[in-house]
Amino acid sequence: MKNAVVLLSGGLDSATVLAMARQQGFECYALSVDYGQRHHAELAAAQRVAKTQGAHELRVVRIDLTGFGGSSLTDNNIAVPETPSTGIPSTYVPARNTIMLSMALAWAEVLGAQHIFVGVNAVDYSGYPDCRPAYIEAFERMANLATKAAVEGQPLTIHAPLLHMSKAEIIARGTVLGVDYAQTVSCYQADEQGLACGVCDSCRLRSAGFAAAGVADPTIYRKA
Repeated sequence: MKNAVVLLSGGLDSATVLAMARQQGFECYALSVDYGQRHHAELAAAQRVAKTQGAHELRVVRIDLTGFGGSSLTDNNIAVPETPSTGIPSTYVPARNTIMLSMALAWAEVLGAQHIFVGVNAVDYSGYPDCRPAYIEAFERMANLATKAAVEGQPLTIHAPLLHMSKAEIIARGTVLGVDYAQTVSCYQADEQGLACGVCDSCRLRSAGFAAAGVADPTIYRKA
């Protein structure tokens, strides 16, 4: 089997990507990043998803982005938006995807893996600049300039299979692949038990996706 590193946050999208990579016959090495995120419960969700979906291994790498802040996910003094807004919301974490993909790139090179899977989406998303097709293409070009493996003839491919899919399409695909979305945590301010707020941007996108897909939403919301 071909090896692949799969970035696994514990959310709906990354759980679907892991299932898609497994379905394509990859031996999956799941990578989660504990960056000091407010919704720390997603890391426990990643453990559940990795085990259920048969990832070969799950590693959790820690880096403290709270040292920089600049996001409502890494600075408790900045509130998570609970109503729709225009522009890039405060839940954008500066350089997060670049840091995570760089970590995945490092592990992939150590493993001799030529494939990285990431669950970015540019359809039903919050407008983050590091979720756009141009960004993924640029990172792949950089990766193939920066690594010993690529220079020696083993180029790397960044797979972003959800990039052009709606949330409903993602859920429908994952349901066919047997993803248990009850195991996932998407909420930006989930509590320690993983209970969702129901009002943040991520909760709204998730709920609307299940409704549009005609699939029962297994999310458990905390009481007001």
